[in-house]
Amino acid sequence: MPLVDLHCHGALGAEFGVDTDGTRIAAAHHRARGTGRVVASLVSAAPDELARQVGVLAPLVADGTLAGIHLEGPFLADGRRGAHDPRCLSLPDPDLVRRLVDVAATSGAPGAIVQWTLAPELPGAMRLIDTLAECGIRPAFGHTDCTAAEFTIAVRHTCSVVGAPALATHLFNGMPPLHHRSGGPVAAALTLAGRGELVVELLADGVHLAPEVVRMVFELVGPQAIALVSDAMSATGLGDGDYSLGGRPVAVREGVARLRDGGVIAGSVATLADCVAWAIEVAGVAAGDALHAATATPGGVLAGRPR
Repeated sequence: MPLVDLHCHGALGAEFGVDTDGTRIAAAHHRARGTGRVVASLVSAAPDELARQVGVLAPLVADGTLAGIHLEGPFLADGRRGAHDPRCLSLPDPDLVRRLVDVAATSGAPGAIVQWTLAPELPGAMRLIDTLAECGIRPAFGHTDCTAAEFTIAVRHTCSVVGAPALATHLFNGMPPLHHRSGGPVAAALTLAGRGELVVELLADGVHLAPEVVRMVFELVGPQAIALVSDAMSATGLGDGDYSLGGRPVAVREGVARLRDGGVIAGSVATLADCVAWAIEVAGVAAGDALHAATATPGGVLAGRPR
């Protein structure tokens, strides 16, 4: 089965959505390295810019270059925004969802937007989940400061209106760390994934998560509840240097991408095949389990669209 990457921002100096030629180049790089299907992820931006980027990407979903579009924001918690531009964050806005869905449809690809990341504690999040479900988009939860209870409520509401598990965007990253007196979204996510109500993204690039953490999640919830993702940004395939993500300057040094202003990690420079190899060779995940989490599980997410 081909590898399926649900969360990827670009490669070879190109960021998905900036222009058609660059998007094709980046997608081809990931295909050449084993990713048969790639979902193009967009970071938070102003509404008009998101509409423009969706207009660039939708025809490439229609022609099979991309497997779909992932909106990572702008409905994120400021305190957990990571590399996202704080000026672009906003409260949940169903009208923006409908606008971008319409852009995709008029660009020849109705249904092109397959997942949307939001922080479930923001005002209006439940109403936004309903809108996403109505539009056939899988809600994903991340870049959040929510409590375990808030996370659980959002996931269970998603399951009820979508008829399929919710997603957790790059588990552990962009959320409070697990603490024994305050489990937060991580504890809730592990519980819900173990019950089949959630699929968790894991970013096994050797930078974002320790080997023992990746192995722990596989042993706790199993590969059927895990989607390995690359979160690859434009530096992927080029090595150290100066790049950008969502217009923000990024420096890649010794294989780690960080914002030049503040030093926050800004995606990865790994392909999904690199992540699979690291999970097996460094984290000690069984080869069959790692491959399942990079093929069958994310493939099932794409196939199991909201009802």
